[in-house]
Amino acid sequence: MPKLTIDGIEVEVDAGLTVLQACEHAGIEIPRFCYHERLSIAGNCRMCLVEMERAPKPVASCAMPVAEGMVIKTNTPEVQKMRKGVMEFLLINHPLDCPICDQGGECDLQDQAMGYGFDRSRYVENKRAVKDKDFGPLIKPIMTRCIHCTRCIRFATEIAGVPELGATGRGENMEVGTYVEKALSSELSGNMIDLCPVGALTSGPYAFTARSWELKKTESVDVMDALGCNIRVDSRGPEVMRILPRLNEEVNEEWISDKSRFACDGLKRQRLDKPYVRRNGKLQEATWDEAFAEISEKLKDLPGDRIAAIAGDQACAESMIALKDLMSVLGSPNTDCRQDGAALDAGCRAGYLFNTTIAGIEDADACLLIGTNPRLEAPVLNARLRKRWLMGNFPVGLIGPATDLTYGYQHLGDGGEALTAVANGNHAFKEVLNKAERPMLIVGSGAIARPDGAMVLATARAIAESSGMIDEGWNGFNVLHTAAARVAGLDMGFVPGGSGRNVAGILDGASAGDIDVVYLLGADEIDTSRLGNAFVIYQGHHGDAGAHRADVVLPGAAYTEKNGTYINTEGRLQRSQRAVFPPGDAREDWSIVRALSGVLGVPLPYDDLVALRAHLKDVNASFVAIDEIAAAEWGAFGAMGPVSAASFASSVLDFYMTDPISRSSVTMAKCSDTFNGRAQGKTGTDG
Repeated sequence: MPKLTIDGIEVEVDAGLTVLQACEHAGIEIPRFCYHERLSIAGNCRMCLVEMERAPKPVASCAMPVAEGMVIKTNTPEVQKMRKGVMEFLLINHPLDCPICDQGGECDLQDQAMGYGFDRSRYVENKRAVKDKDFGPLIKPIMTRCIHCTRCIRFATEIAGVPELGATGRGENMEVGTYVEKALSSELSGNMIDLCPVGALTSGPYAFTARSWELKKTESVDVMDALGCNIRVDSRGPEVMRILPRLNEEVNEEWISDKSRFACDGLKRQRLDKPYVRRNGKLQEATWDEAFAEISEKLKDLPGDRIAAIAGDQACAESMIALKDLMSVLGSPNTDCRQDGAALDAGCRAGYLFNTTIAGIEDADACLLIGTNPRLEAPVLNARLRKRWLMGNFPVGLIGPATDLTYGYQHLGDGGEALTAVANGNHAFKEVLNKAERPMLIVGSGAIARPDGAMVLATARAIAESSGMIDEGWNGFNVLHTAAARVAGLDMGFVPGGSGRNVAGILDGASAGDIDVVYLLGADEIDTSRLGNAFVIYQGHHGDAGAHRADVVLPGAAYTEKNGTYINTEGRLQRSQRAVFPPGDAREDWSIVRALSGVLGVPLPYDDLVALRAHLKDVNASFVAIDEIAAAEWGAFGAMGPVSAASFASSVLDFYMTDPISRSSVTMAKCSDTFNGRAQGKTGTDG
């Protein structure tokens, strides 16, 4: 480990670090614009200049590797003069529009100009201007403000894997943009807004709506997919204004998907804010008492086997356990949280988790994707796969339709034949997995939601066991969920009990008249036309498919409006915090179920969130430790049998329209219109 002297202090750091990183370790802040710890080094803003002993000129600390015996000075009058000179150059062409810039108040250029800026300029030439560009419905570019740090270019190329941005021209004629004008098509493009150190890239939907100092900031968890990305919800009064990522190295690093970031405008549209009861064929406003009375009348003296409940993809653990307990006291075994029909066995936790963990992807050395398109199902996880692929020695095989995953892969086939061939050792990629020290596979939700889903799951388990994926300290078997509620629902046993019906059985029973009452807890992804003449209770936050079919509508709270517990696809317990209150008469979901149980004469044994969460811990130990992952015990799951030769399909067809919130979002509707015509047929190359 080299030793160097920084401002008279001797520091010992790891080899391979840069001078800038060594200064950060020593607690010395170095100004910078182009440098970012997750991007390659560009060294083109020159703001990080420092003095180095025996060097003929100042050095860019972000690009200079540390060496034994270095003597660095970061705060001499000469260094201050250099930085002020660089700042003066940067401001030559920068427009004086801070009062109307959305980056105002959280702008790196503003902050550093306070320390190194001058109160006048020596330059009287005309400022350069750049013609406005169109980057699509999400990013609003004002490239006259651009200081050519190239962070956006490096992010698009390196992290997102969609190299659509670049620089053209030289000197003051240099412009950053798409070579041919087009919308940025990455599902992670919104992260460029956070990376931009000035106001050149701003949020289109958020433009001119609020200032950063007006907003209340609430740390929470995203539920738009099953990854559980850590987010910050910025609100003003009763309205969510924007959603930003929070740093969590184990889950999302510092990225979130565009849907997680921009779908928040759907939280204020098509909301359910009052109970409704269907009278004379039409849903009409009602009071809570009237809605509960209607439900009580329908459930009176009804046998439990004629009642069913389905939990949706964004339900919190508190609401699911309350509904499960209510169904239990009513004598109903017909409960299911797998509204897509996934053949997951709640008895073996390792059979439905992402056992490798998200961060563990970086330790793997081979990967098999089965019936999944992680770019659409979990874009942030896909970026982690790309990150590992860029490190090298990471062969990836795909069984499913060929598509552009942003990294190279070997296409093994479209459907069950290729999966069976790999399982039987009749495919060359099986040898790749056998030779790898830490191989992994990822089974997509679409692959196990087919009629032969149990067989697909068992075949994938056989591949894992025969390829050395299950070993001491390593489990390479992974299921990639798309539903934020799925793992918590399976952990608590929100599945059919005894002779109970699953989702398909509930729909069949409702169609045949064997099920009289169906309780939908935010379940909108089922075929509501198959509910027949059943009495449908819908509890949710948007007027989506379930509410249109319902006989009674109970208005619940969205994820930003309640304190909720979620377990992500890798089994990590996380909690969302309430940022705003639910609109109108809407209430937190668990409290609605608790109040209904009292009206039905079977009150549940908890009256507050503390008691309910204590009950959750009693139900399953996975609800005890927050932000921790415990290795799941390996066991048997799935059902051995032939796998259909039919082609696998991703469970996400339109990335921007997957849930009631995104379907209510104007921004997501614009994205869907813009990108749905995009060619998806590009294939990877052998990596």
